[in-house]
Amino acid sequence: MPVIDVHTHMLSEAWLNDIRAHGAPKYGVKPTAAGQDSVWMSGAPFVTLFPEMFDYDLRVANMDKAGVDIAIVSLTCPSAYWGGEAVSTRVSREMNAHMAYQQGRFPDRIRFFATLPWQYPERAVEVLAEAVVQGAVGVFVSANIDGKSLTAPQFAPIWQAIDDLALPVLVHPTAPQGSAEMELHEYGLVPPIGFMFDTTLAVSRMILDGFIDRYPNLAIIAGHGGATLPYLAGRLDRCHEMIPACSEKIKDKPSRYLRRIYYDSVVYEKNALDLCIEVAGGPERVMYGSDYPHNIGDMAGCLARVNALDPAAAKLVKSGTAQKLFKL
Repeated sequence: MPVIDVHTHMLSEAWLNDIRAHGAPKYGVKPTAAGQDSVWMSGAPFVTLFPEMFDYDLRVANMDKAGVDIAIVSLTCPSAYWGGEAVSTRVSREMNAHMAYQQGRFPDRIRFFATLPWQYPERAVEVLAEAVVQGAVGVFVSANIDGKSLTAPQFAPIWQAIDDLALPVLVHPTAPQGSAEMELHEYGLVPPIGFMFDTTLAVSRMILDGFIDRYPNLAIIAGHGGATLPYLAGRLDRCHEMIPACSEKIKDKPSRYLRRIYYDSVVYEKNALDLCIEVAGGPERVMYGSDYPHNIGDMAGCLARVNALDPAAAKLVKSGTAQKLFKL
C-alpha cells in the first residue's frame, strides 16, 4: 500500500517576493532575533522559512527517506489573503500553476490543493475552475480568512462551487481572531495554542451553524488531528443538550457531525491519534499527514505513529482513505 501525505506544504520564491512587495502593513518577510528568515504578521514571526519549502527535488528525496509515496501539497498561511483583489487573484493563479508544473515533473509523487483568493468570491470561483482543469484534487483554506469566519455569508458562492465539485477541503489554521488581544505573540504561542484554537473554532462553527448539512458533498479535513475537537466532543454534545443557542440550527449531536468530517494524523502522541480515530468513528475518516517542511513537521514520526496502529487501521490511514477520497 502506498503512503499518501495529505497535510504537507510547499511555497515558491515568487509567492515570498509578492509578500515582500504587497503584504504590508500586516505581513512582511525578515529575520527573527535568532536570525531565521520568517514571514511576519502584525509585528510577530509567523512562518519560519526553510530551503525544503521551495525545493521539490529535495522534497521527493526526503519522502523517499521517510517512506512516503505521494504528497498532496498545499500552500500555507497567509495563503493569498493580502494585497487586494488583483494581487490576491494573480498570486492564487500563479501558485496553482506552479504546483501543477511540479505535479507534471513528478506525476507519480505530487498532487496539490488549490489556492483561492477567498476574499473575492467571484474571482475565487473562477480560479477554482481553472485549478481543477490544471489537476487540483482539493482546496486549501485557512480556518479564518483575514479575520472572517468561514461560515460568513460572503463565502457561500465559493462553498457552493466546491460542493458542486465534491472536492475535499483542507481546513488549516492560521493566527486566530483576537490573537493580539490574547497576546499570542508571547512565547511563540500561535503554533502550539493559537492554531489549535483556530481550527477548533472554525469547525465548531461549521457544525453548529448547519454548514455541514448545507454542503453535503464537501469533505472537510480538520488539520492537525482535528486540533482539540476530539477532546471536546463530549463537551460540545453537553452544550448542545443544555444551551439553546448550541442547538438552534442542528438537531443531531455535534459528535455525530464529527464523524462526517475527516482528519489528518499530524499529532505528536500515539494516544492523541487513538482518540482522534475514536471520535472520527474509525480509521476510514483519518489520513496520514506530516506538516513537512515546517520546523515542527515530522514525516517519519507521524508515519511511525500510524504504523503503530492495528495493521488494518494503519492501511486505511496511510492510503486507503485518501485513495478513495481523492480518487487516486
